[in-house]
Amino acid sequence: MTAELVRGQNHPLSQSRLEIRISAGTPVAAAAALGDENGRIHGTEWVAHPGAPVQPGLEVSRQAAADHRLAVDLDAMTDAVHRVSVLLALPAANAGAGPARFGSVAAPFVAVTGLDGTEVASYTITGLNLESAVVALELYRRQGAWKVRAVGQGYAGGLAELFADQGLSEAAQLAAGIDEAVAKGLVRSVQAPPPRTPEGDRSRQAAAPAVGPDQGAAPQGAPGPVPPAYGGQPAGGQGQGGPQPPYGGATDPHAPSGGPVDYSHPRRQTSAPPPPPAAPPAQPGQPSRPVAGDATGWSMEERLYNQVWGMFEDLARTAAAYRSAVDFAESRMDKELEQALSDPRSRIGGQGDAAREAARARYTQLVDQARGSLDRDLDQLAAESEVVEPALPPAFARWDNPCWHAYRVPMEIPMALRLGDLRLPEAESIRIPMLLRLPLERGLWIDSGRTESLDGSFTDSHDMRRLAMDTAVAHAARLLAVYPAGEFTVHVVDPAGSGAQALAPLTQTGVLAGPPAQGAAGVTEVLARLTQRVDLVQMALRGGAPDALPPGFDTSQQLLIVNDFPHGFDDRAVNQLRYLVDEGPSVGVHLMMVADREESAGYGPLLDPLWRSLLRLTAVPDDHLADPWVGHAWTYEPPSVPPGSEVLRQVLTQVAEARRTWNR
Repeated sequence: MTAELVRGQNHPLSQSRLEIRISAGTPVAAAAALGDENGRIHGTEWVAHPGAPVQPGLEVSRQAAADHRLAVDLDAMTDAVHRVSVLLALPAANAGAGPARFGSVAAPFVAVTGLDGTEVASYTITGLNLESAVVALELYRRQGAWKVRAVGQGYAGGLAELFADQGLSEAAQLAAGIDEAVAKGLVRSVQAPPPRTPEGDRSRQAAAPAVGPDQGAAPQGAPGPVPPAYGGQPAGGQGQGGPQPPYGGATDPHAPSGGPVDYSHPRRQTSAPPPPPAAPPAQPGQPSRPVAGDATGWSMEERLYNQVWGMFEDLARTAAAYRSAVDFAESRMDKELEQALSDPRSRIGGQGDAAREAARARYTQLVDQARGSLDRDLDQLAAESEVVEPALPPAFARWDNPCWHAYRVPMEIPMALRLGDLRLPEAESIRIPMLLRLPLERGLWIDSGRTESLDGSFTDSHDMRRLAMDTAVAHAARLLAVYPAGEFTVHVVDPAGSGAQALAPLTQTGVLAGPPAQGAAGVTEVLARLTQRVDLVQMALRGGAPDALPPGFDTSQQLLIVNDFPHGFDDRAVNQLRYLVDEGPSVGVHLMMVADREESAGYGPLLDPLWRSLLRLTAVPDDHLADPWVGHAWTYEPPSVPPGSEVLRQVLTQVAEARRTWNR
């Protein structure tokens, strides 16, 4: 499964011969630098760049281009090499044309793939501003094994500053040589696609096996462009092998031109996105007032998505700064108290008491300062949340948002879906939407196990099963609501019929593909049908004939909701379930498990890979999610329909009507 990395995150590498694929919306120069165990570059011969594209174990592009493929052979590295850094630079900073900083272009995307095209890890480099050169990622050796780490370290001083920071004495000379080579080759660089046409907005029919920014490489055995298929996602899907950029489909750079241009990721553009809306002028000395959509992007949806992501990062960082300041104040106070108590003279005349009071006063002062900074940041985030939340489209909005009352079945797939809210203890009143990219990359596991609430109380098993099914139905309803008519199909396996009450909104509105399957026979029939579908589509893709599927074949995305697992499942059914989890996402078949892991322990280690492959969500607030930057334990709050509200049924009724119209 492809690892979608964020800054600072790493992932093991199981192959030694790799490709580094780079995509950007403007020509960039690519280089790779070898470093020792401390990351230092020992000389210019340790750098592969357009002027010297081949070094032992490395080969890079000879010119600036919007797309690159770098070859890496880790087995060819000498023992002195412990790090391979992938470097990107804007030739405009050196050649005098085009953008001069990464903040004015689309976020570059970097992927590590095997020689067969299977993507191992990917990273979209966000957060750059004035920088004209960046260390995108690094492959590093640790205890005899190689790993990849997302770096994203930018340098406003360009390559000269970058090389100098990595200890290269000839930094300026090497940067000048690369500048010259890039300037000579710039006229030969690959041209970016033409600007999108008005009718080309977010085409769901994307031809792809080009590498997409988030998900993966083309499926094995699928050379060349693959025709569009399977419910609007590129053939090959995502997760285990299909390319899916973060904002939709990607197109192959060698595919024939013509037709609408897919602009679903900003890297496909020839220029920077339009600037975000200007904030209203602030009073002198006051922070600027926030504006909904105050982020870069080609559409309001993309701007809001990026703004929500920025709010999440801001809250993570300000909370981390506050916790660090409090930890520092505590350690300083402990040290001062220890020094005061270790000096016998401080026990005479009340000097010890005075020292202790002074230490505590300094601690209080430092904590108050940190809290003041935190409160200022939280006030700004709260103000931003107040304007962003009402502006969110249905896919990003809570069920109590008025936008659902004006709901209409969409004509295109959104870039993401809201799964709930996230918050931190320091900011209980601020909720950050938890957005999951679409199409789904992996399945969901709604935990129905007995859970201790954050207030210390327990929810019994019967209530948890009911709440878990209610949560699963809310997620399924939202998925149905945000897909165009006929492009998302839901199946339900409910062996004992225990979820009938929770499933009523789905069954009574007629949005399901069929009645919930019950009993062991029903489980067997549904699993056999979906595994056969996965086999069929995979064979068509591997044979290079995705349009040779049987007439009337349902090309929509498929979701299977499994309730009361493992009731009604034998060993064969469990193996089929594992197969769907592993292979299904690549061809548009996804799983939503409603289960208690402890109840499934009887199957032993057989199910461990299954649970690890699913995204665990809870039916009650729980702090089981952590971010990869600072390790915060985020409290996850599941989506909930307001008590007594009919919004969910009203939305599903429209979905069902649109589905019936589409099927005529």
